[in-house]
Amino acid sequence: METREELDKRLVAVTPSERQIKFQETEFYAFVHFTVNTFTDKEWGDGTENPAIFNPKKLNAEQWVKAIVDAGMRGLILTCKHHDGFCLWPSKLTNHTVAYSPFERDIVREVSDACRKYGIKFGVYLSPWDRNSKLYGQGKAYDDFFVGQLKELLTGYGNIFCVWVDGACGEGENGKKQFYDWDRYYAVIRELQPEACINVCGPDIRWCGNEAGHTRPAEWSVVPARTRDTEKIAENSQKEDNEEFRQRKISAWDQDLGSRGLLEKEHELVWYPAEVNTSIRPGWFWHESENDKVRPLQDLIHVYENSVGGNSTFLLNIPPTNEGLFHENDVKRLHEIGEYLRKEYAVNLAEQSGASIETGENGKTVLVRLSKVSAVSHVVLQEDIRFSQRVESFHIEAQLDGVYKTVYSGTVIGYKKIITFEPAMYTDSLRIIIEDSRKDPKVMFVGVY
Repeated sequence: METREELDKRLVAVTPSERQIKFQETEFYAFVHFTVNTFTDKEWGDGTENPAIFNPKKLNAEQWVKAIVDAGMRGLILTCKHHDGFCLWPSKLTNHTVAYSPFERDIVREVSDACRKYGIKFGVYLSPWDRNSKLYGQGKAYDDFFVGQLKELLTGYGNIFCVWVDGACGEGENGKKQFYDWDRYYAVIRELQPEACINVCGPDIRWCGNEAGHTRPAEWSVVPARTRDTEKIAENSQKEDNEEFRQRKISAWDQDLGSRGLLEKEHELVWYPAEVNTSIRPGWFWHESENDKVRPLQDLIHVYENSVGGNSTFLLNIPPTNEGLFHENDVKRLHEIGEYLRKEYAVNLAEQSGASIETGENGKTVLVRLSKVSAVSHVVLQEDIRFSQRVESFHIEAQLDGVYKTVYSGTVIGYKKIITFEPAMYTDSLRIIIEDSRKDPKVMFVGVY
């Protein structure tokens, strides 16, 4: 039986790839759902839509990207093809594309160019389920078709930071389901875009478990290897018109993916960090009836601080209208998010002149002395994840009226932990005390705001 020391040594040996580190550094990025559904007022298309309905006459990819940059986002993932099979680029493998619509223009090209122009990353969503293709359900013939479309997207539009795929699956015209050749898809992506992370039904970034923006109190990046197979089953990741599923909170049975108690029984471990995805509106595609249902600012800030600040990344969907623009209400909310982030995290009091940070023996206590008594609303902590995720529990003490008092107790840190104090507390000295860690902790950043 493993000793505690042997277990910890095995756990900290699991570390991220360079592509995974770069992805976590992206932190906050946009999903853009746009297809024929935007014109049919549906969430899922059935593949029979006539391309003639697709005509976003005012489409302006730069308007999208400017609003995304204004929100503080660092990337954009475009639904290049959703389950309806309609392609936002002129694919040579099907007629169900923009090339056969009145709009005609290559939207993938325009969006990828706009991302490069304004300095953010570009990623692609390509649904493996294609309700338009007659090849679907025919095994290798469909896999060849899907791989062909992957190659078009991964060779024609510059560097791709993410290939986002879900496990949606239905029946083809022959009444048979398609069993996706995941290993073949991964090999193509690795060959053509080696720096791209493969998300959800992929080996790099996992789904957090819901689409409502809820997060676990303790989110681990070191998890059982079998976690990678969870979302390959369509029933687990996609349920059409099932609002209870889409908005479900994380249930108790999947709260723990990476504690010592769970991992001591697992012999195959991987670095597999979580992504939190939700939409700025109730739906993923634009619906005129939802123009006044944009999520409140405080709701989105809560998701941000509990996802980016909870060892996850945050993927926020903004759906363009049938004119091809982000709606003014969405743009306004994105600006408000950016204003909040720029204001709240503008000045790190721990880096101001006169402040000091002292790390105690074995890195288990960090003392932060501010230059003066200040209002503190947030403390931000980061581990150096090149050495794995180590902190199991910690607490923060603040000097209040000359006495140190515990003001926060938490579990994991990981890539980033944001602790929020409401109302703000007034102090000139903080102690971060690591109570439990796998080997010596590697806290590399302390921010006080």
